[in-house]
Amino acid sequence: MERVPVVSSNIAEVGFELSSNTLEIMFKDGRVYHYFDVPPRVFEDLQGVSSVGQYFHTEIRGVYRFARV
Repeated sequence: MERVPVVSSNIAEVGFELSSNTLEIMFKDGRVYHYFDVPPRVFEDLQGVSSVGQYFHTEIRGVYRFARV
């Protein structure tokens, strides 16, 4: 999955696989997680928000199923 860099103190890159609606987040410490059944709008929003970390904590974490890769 191709990722793009984001400006955040904790998140380094984000990617999205449209065919499976899987969001991939790589944290600055190297951990990578997949979040499942995420609408494409969430990935689009994530790239344009002023605080990536805040958006992650309010709109993604605890909302979607995930697995560490």
